[in-house]
Amino acid sequence: MTINIKKCTVEDLSRLQDISYETFTETFKDQNSPDNMEAYLEKAFNLKQLEAELSHPSSQFYFVECEGETAGYLKVNTDEAQTEEMGDEALEIERIYIRSPFQKQGLGKYLFHKALESAMELNKKKIWLGVWEKNEKAISFYKKMGFVQTGVHSFYMGDEEQTDFIMAKTLN
Repeated sequence: MTINIKKCTVEDLSRLQDISYETFTETFKDQNSPDNMEAYLEKAFNLKQLEAELSHPSSQFYFVECEGETAGYLKVNTDEAQTEEMGDEALEIERIYIRSPFQKQGLGKYLFHKALESAMELNKKKIWLGVWEKNEKAISFYKKMGFVQTGVHSFYMGDEEQTDFIMAKTLN
């Protein structure tokens, strides 16, 4: 199996939007109302929003490609791009998604290791993320990767307030 990780650029905007819609919908559509899903997707993944995020110097996006197909993506943030104030020594994994046909092949670990590599290159002391309290599959994955829950924060899916667990891993 040939696996590549490719840094996204503005030229990848349309592909990024497509995979963002697809993976977010696959992951959360069964637990959320269609109206809240549509509102969130339109807010978070419209082209203007994604272009602003792609252009931000403290955010990076990466595609994982498997046999030449885009299988998933990763978004990491540092400094002021982090969604919570975690300081200069932290890197946030804001998004890590794998398309359903490519799940259970270890691709999430590839993206996780890319985030870890980025944190090490930037001399970060901690890597952290927010994960929906009902996303048991993701929570289990992050625990296997050495994360522990350190807090909670609110996440809005349309007009519904939801709780995300803040999970962190200290780096050596």
